[in-house]
Amino acid sequence: MRLPSWSRAVLTDDWQQGGFGLYIHWPFCAAKCPYCDFNSHVSRQIDHDRWNRAYISEIDRVAALLPRRVLNTVYFGGGTPSLMPPDMVADMLERIRQRWPTANDLEVTLEANPGSVEAGRFAGYAAAGVSRVSIGVQALNDADLARLGRIHSVAEARQAIDIAHEFFDRVSFDLIYARQDQTLADWRQELTEALTLAADHLSLYQLTIEPGTAFGDRYARGRLSGLPDDDRASAMFDLTQELCEQAGMPAYEVSNHARTGSESRHNLIYWRYGDYAGIGPGAHGRITLNGQRHATETHRMPDAWLAAAEIGNGDSASPIPRRDQGDEYLMMGLRIAEGIDLARYKAISGAALPKRAVLELEDIGMITRESGRLRATPRGRLVLNAVIRALLAD
Repeated sequence: MRLPSWSRAVLTDDWQQGGFGLYIHWPFCAAKCPYCDFNSHVSRQIDHDRWNRAYISEIDRVAALLPRRVLNTVYFGGGTPSLMPPDMVADMLERIRQRWPTANDLEVTLEANPGSVEAGRFAGYAAAGVSRVSIGVQALNDADLARLGRIHSVAEARQAIDIAHEFFDRVSFDLIYARQDQTLADWRQELTEALTLAADHLSLYQLTIEPGTAFGDRYARGRLSGLPDDDRASAMFDLTQELCEQAGMPAYEVSNHARTGSESRHNLIYWRYGDYAGIGPGAHGRITLNGQRHATETHRMPDAWLAAAEIGNGDSASPIPRRDQGDEYLMMGLRIAEGIDLARYKAISGAALPKRAVLELEDIGMITRESGRLRATPRGRLVLNAVIRALLAD
């Protein structure tokens, strides 16, 4: 079927409704956490000059594919990007500014672990152009930090947050809840303390046991005791929403809470289904070329990515069928409080959402529709995967 001209225009320019960001993955960590299924590796020797040249080369290659776009955000993720020398971050950001026009309020985020934070390093990142840091605290309890395989203490975490506030206007940190033997009262006390430390943003994740991780292996052998049942985990989720709302940091996404105007603009590009280029081992991207959105992926293993990047072959791209684009927009957009635009969904996917599923989910209070937008309710966000499955079922 030939699409009308207005529909082709919507598809061609659709990414602009979410914006354009650049994700740079640093794959190295000082230690591998037992719950982590991210692409992270421990290496005793890193040739930083060689890696720097490879990243710069990839920035040049991607910029040639996507020229003249206004870049809204840059995100250094990992791994532990705060192990990178500040000069390396500065070199990359300088090249990025040379290759793309940037938004006046360009957001540049760098993830950090408390054990790798010190004032001189943060001063260097700030001077390089980093405007926001996200610190992987994970727990405000030394015993639980040890259980989670973290190599920092609570005192180091508090110090890292204090140092970050000296150099950056925007500071976020992560916590994991529903941990082993954690009670609702424990989480209330810990989250209350976190809200006193937080400036404007918190990422609060329920512990999930992922296959292929050390925790996943222990769980499969029946050696991961004390995990909360569904009722206690649900109560912790509800308490999280309640305390954060009271503190003026409501959930704008399932696991992310912020004061108004302090949301992670980079992550909003993902959730609003904008375009983002991924550079580095294991980095994924969604980019629009000649009106067609493509999925990009890179080699996961650091040495393989490095060798490919050095010969100008840092990623592979494949076109995403329209139906799959609609599915992705739905899955990402329902994570945020603003939900999805129903007309945009239809333009992307080529079909409206199934009416029967929408009405049934409305009837049981899982979703709402208003002003052309579909949103998950707080109840719906608690079982979001099930809501999405129901909407995607034919």
